[in-house]
Amino acid sequence: MIHESPRKGTLPAHGRLLPLGGRVPLGRPRGGRLAAVAVIAAAMLSACSGSGSGSGQQAFAQPVPMQQNISASEGQLNLIVWAGYAEKGASDKTVDWVTPFMKSTGCKVTAKVADTSDSMVALMKTGQYDGVSASGDASLRLIYGGTVEPVNTGLLSNYRDIADYLKNQPYNSVKKQMYGVPHGYGANMLMYRTDKFQQRPTSWSVVWDKSSPAADHVADYDSPIHLADAALYLKTHRPDLGITDVYELSQKQFDAAVALFKQQRPNVIKYWANYLDEIQSFKSGDSYAGTAWQVTANVANGEKVPVATTIPAEGATGWSDTWMISAQAQHPNCMYKWMNWITTPKVQSQVAQWFGEAPANPKACRYTAKGFCSGYHVGDADFYRRLAFWKTPVADCGDSRGATCVDYSRWAQAWTKIKG
Repeated sequence: MIHESPRKGTLPAHGRLLPLGGRVPLGRPRGGRLAAVAVIAAAMLSACSGSGSGSGQQAFAQPVPMQQNISASEGQLNLIVWAGYAEKGASDKTVDWVTPFMKSTGCKVTAKVADTSDSMVALMKTGQYDGVSASGDASLRLIYGGTVEPVNTGLLSNYRDIADYLKNQPYNSVKKQMYGVPHGYGANMLMYRTDKFQQRPTSWSVVWDKSSPAADHVADYDSPIHLADAALYLKTHRPDLGITDVYELSQKQFDAAVALFKQQRPNVIKYWANYLDEIQSFKSGDSYAGTAWQVTANVANGEKVPVATTIPAEGATGWSDTWMISAQAQHPNCMYKWMNWITTPKVQSQVAQWFGEAPANPKACRYTAKGFCSGYHVGDADFYRRLAFWKTPVADCGDSRGATCVDYSRWAQAWTKIKG
């Protein structure tokens, strides 16, 4: 679901992903809007823009208007997407949910694939795109920056079918106001070579401990948001730090996470951006263990690489993607039509199986392969709650500590230093 690096990199040419195996535990007036947005953007908080210092300012959502009805299509729709989210037969002629949408609505889709969440934020700020499939580490920056507008869920015909536990979350809403429609989600899992581990690892210590069998052979996700994984590990192993939310870290907690990464640095053989690069590292035998997405394991298994995935006892971070509409959208009706289309059960099943993720609409399971939904824990709220979903770190801790937490810009600075 993505940041620093493409969680959704270019999909393999051979097309569909393998099924999971048993080893996984698992219209509105728009006059004057541009000027209003410009004024709002000028007041954007640095703590949420990715360039602030976390000086204690409190984040707030910008007063951007919300669409009240859907009118005739404008004939065009410009999207920023993760690879695999807007397929029209280019990778596999049998994989196409964009062409039927264009025929049905008259909205011609132009989709630009973005490699990172940071790229998505930058591209959306240009005002040239109508919508984006944002991950949680980008969505708050887009909301607080006034780059996206609130979504009128009453205009979304499939919204009632979206799993309730994906709604009104910290990464897609502010004060119960949704800023998008949930799309799909998944876990950042521990992937390991089964020929190097005789038993399934039960702890993330295999990537953190110097004495681990994976020492000198660890694959790490190349992203500032990955610091949350260290915080998650410390939450269990350093209870004295008092970590409650891995994205809302005090300076002391943040420093401990950074120190853990610096300690681990000599053991990392691969920092991966495109997941295909991680697959190659595991395939060559350079990497024994590391953070991965299920799609990574699916493709690797298809290439006969002996890997499996698991969620260790400490839990895992995760990603949940949200379709968001630009505050400067030139084709808002087509964007709403797209959000309605992409959340239909059949299209949800197509996207989920092509990429390898849990669909937000559980009714998609009517159309998926046998075992797919159980393998991805679709509709399993308890499984969902085990995951710490990406969200943009901001200065406002969200509790009695006030605006004293370390914001995203400092996460990015620290990550650069860690990698050297």
